[in-house]
Amino acid sequence: MTQKQVGEAINVPQRTYAYYETGERMVPPGVLCALADFYGVSVDYILGRTDRREMLR
Repeated sequence: MTQKQVGEAINVPQRTYAYYETGERMVPPGVLCALADFYGVSVDYILGRTDRREMLR
């Protein structure tokens, strides 16, 4: 997927999403949650705190 596509899906401009990817900006908690929901993974997985992709319920 392109940065534009992901940004649109989580309601973030492409340029802002690019800053998140390059580490130029910190990802706010709300965006982090939106990304986790979008990819169907846990926030801990995105942050590298676990290798388990699936979300625990």
